[in-house]
Order: sequence, then C-alpha cells, then structure tokens
Amino acid sequence: MNQGDNMHIIEILKVIIIGIVEGITEWLPISSTGHMILLDEFIKLNITSEFKEIFLVFIQLGAILAVLFVFFNKINPLNKKQEELKDTLKLWLMIIISCLPAAVIGLLFDDWVYDHFYNSFTVALALIIYGIIFILVEHKQKKVKINSLKTITEKTALLIGMFQLLAIIPGTSRSGATIIGGLLLGMNRSVITEYTFILALPVMIGASLLKIIKFGFVFTNTEILILIIGMLTAFIVSFLTVKYLLKYVKKHDFKIFGWYRIILGIVIIIYFIIK
Repeated sequence: MNQGDNMHIIEILKVIIIGIVEGITEWLPISSTGHMILLDEFIKLNITSEFKEIFLVFIQLGAILAVLFVFFNKINPLNKKQEELKDTLKLWLMIIISCLPAAVIGLLFDDWVYDHFYNSFTVALALIIYGIIFILVEHKQKKVKINSLKTITEKTALLIGMFQLLAIIPGTSRSGATIIGGLLLGMNRSVITEYTFILALPVMIGASLLKIIKFGFVFTNTEILILIIGMLTAFIVSFLTVKYLLKYVKKHDFKIFGWYRIILGIVIIIYFIIK
C-alpha cells in the first residue's frame, strides 16, 4: 500500500470520527457546535472550505434521518385509526406552532448572530451558562403537569418555540434549550425529550435541504464517497444516541449533561488561551 492509499484511509477515518461526534452531540444537550469547533482544531479534512460546509450539512441530515426513522410510526398520519390520527395531527399542529418563532425571528437574525457570535469564547460561555442552568433547573423540585405528548397545549408549544430561539446563540444547543424550557414548563423528562427530537425534524430538514440546493449537486467521486460515509456514520450513531437518551431519561435527570457542558466550556477557554 503506497503513501497515497494511506492518506486516503486516514481521510476516511477522519470522516468517520466527525460523523460519530455529530451523531452523538446533535441530540444530547451538550452543543454539537462546541464539539465541532474543538474537533476542527485537531482533525482537519483535506477538502475545500466550500465542500466542508456542505459536508457538515450532509452529516447533519444523516443525523436527522435517524430521528425520522425512530419516530416514523408516531408522526406518520397514514393508516391510522380515527383516534390515533387525531393525536398525530394534533402533535403536528403543536410542532408547527413551536416552529413559528424560529421561522420568523430566527431566520431574520441567523446570519447576523453567526457573524457576531460564532466564535470559541461565545460557544464556551454558552456551554458553561446553560450547563449551570441545567443543574439549577434539575435541582429545583418541579411539579410535572404534562405527562404525554397528547396533553401539550398550544400555549406550551409556543413557549417551547420561544425557548428554542435561545439556540440561535452558538454553544447553547437546540436540544438543550428546548429541554430546559420543557422542564420549566412542567413537562415530564421523557415527553420533552421526545418532543425535542420530533421538533428538530421540520426545522433541520428544511434548513439542510435549502443549503444543499443552494450548493448544488456537482461532486467528484471522492466527495460523494466522503458524503456517503459521513452521512451513514452520523445516521447510525444518531439512531443509537437517540435510543440511549430516551431510555436514560426514564430513570435519570440531566445534571450530568450540565456538568459536562461546564467542563467542556472551561476546556475550550483554556485551549484557546494557551494556543
């Protein structure tokens, strides 16, 4: 095996590692952005900056499709009895309501926030602040008022959508913001976790497809291989991560993720100070 073959294998391993990190951090409330910033310091793909942007979109799409796969029966309105169909359509109505704040306000300020706040210090600070909030929210005894997706009201859905807006600041974590909001609103951990995953579908699929269409579909054979491997890796790891978290929250709280966020935020600050 010559040097070129070795380099090719190394690039594939890099793609797999990035896909694994995306698949884990996209769904745990620990900020995929924070991890990607840190990962980029140590693992750099031999690709153009333009292709790297679309590569990150594809692996995110792989992660989203895993959630679609997990919840397909729950969100699919076809071939359902009248009562089940009613519950599914109501769930989609709640999801649409939760998407409204991000669709209106988020799109208006997304580019501005990216230009002014997408940096390592902001991400680290957001990791630490919301890590502390997670611990405080879980430490406080709360009365659970919503034990099922069926009992989510329009008001609750809109408020969750407002909390999701917090994730426009890099490092906050979209899942983290919505989970904190759900806990404060008295939602059962399992319910808000499921709702957070389903809520990601229209927002992230829409954003991903728009970016892919904007970029175009002209790729070299090597680039296609990179996209397939990265997307497939993110899909598999996301599927396992989502299944794990759904099982985990039935018996545990989110404090461990709060502590992890704080430690990661401190690590990022220290790294970029001594770099």
